[in-house]
Amino acid sequence: MNTIGIAMSGGVDSSVSASILKQQGFEVHGFFMKLPLPGVKEHMDRVRAVASKLDIPLSIVDMEELFTRCVMNVFINTYQKGRTPNPCIICNRQIKFGALREYMQSQGMNKMATGHYARIGQTQDGNLAVQRGLDTNKDQSYFLCRLTQNQLEHIIMPLGEHNKTDVYKMAAELHLDNVHGPESQDICFLAGQSITTFFSKQEIQEDPGDIVTSDGRTIGHHCGLWHYTIGQRRGLGLPDATPWYVQRLDESQNQVVVCKQEGLITSQIHVTDVQWTKSPSSTWQGRVQIRGRQSPSPARIEQASNNMCIITFSEPQRAVTPGQFAAFYEDDLICGSGIIIDQNTATKETKK
Repeated sequence: MNTIGIAMSGGVDSSVSASILKQQGFEVHGFFMKLPLPGVKEHMDRVRAVASKLDIPLSIVDMEELFTRCVMNVFINTYQKGRTPNPCIICNRQIKFGALREYMQSQGMNKMATGHYARIGQTQDGNLAVQRGLDTNKDQSYFLCRLTQNQLEHIIMPLGEHNKTDVYKMAAELHLDNVHGPESQDICFLAGQSITTFFSKQEIQEDPGDIVTSDGRTIGHHCGLWHYTIGQRRGLGLPDATPWYVQRLDESQNQVVVCKQEGLITSQIHVTDVQWTKSPSSTWQGRVQIRGRQSPSPARIEQASNNMCIITFSEPQRAVTPGQFAAFYEDDLICGSGIIIDQNTATKETKK
């Protein structure tokens, strides 16, 4: 019999996924990642109740140190440098589909499953690729854009063909509506708190600097770059006839650069650490998604250097954020991705 390990959180999606796999004839084994999150004991109690209800074995896997080092610390360090990372994408590649999947294999699991709303498809040249889930409102393919071919070969995502309404109905039929917990949040370790509150609890020191306009005028002061994100309007303390917005975070000068609304708009961005799931050509055309909760936009990608590409959008984009990932879609398949960088970094890389 095929054995399959499923990453379980105690939430509705992984719980229903485990049930679907059992119905399909798999020998299902649940695995819960113990992470340094608020309320982790309650999470463990919940997932144990779900596993008992579904009559499947459950293993608790301690990932606290690895998650702290590879996800939380990277998140903190990147934020302090004026960039906005996406910890979910990093976690999916390194922790969930990396270390956890490897642990499952060591325990005899042939495949790994999760409750993601996404599918696995194939590009024209035969490579595996993450594919959008059928439920466009819940699609999570963007957050899986950095998975490797080796990882995709061993993954099953049962909810890719379902919508959320059906999943809730299946949970009710399984009498899991009072067992499973609430849906997971995008950044789990924030647990609903603001970035500023989270950093304060980490005892990150303030690092004051100037707030300047794009033409270099000092018009205010800040307590640390990590208090701000691109496109931010509130909390700047800069009264004027029209609002100011954060345009850029300059780590080298420790400056928050602000602009008016029109200064947030751009048609061209740079990405580095580009990875393709298909054989790239010198110029690619498709659709590019630059944040998790946004539809992809038509764009053209051209190679600028060995490690950097230039993305030109057909329609201007607002508040493009360095540190975030850009996912490249052909129809509903992800054929590549890269990390968005600011103009100064792009210029330095081009000169290499």
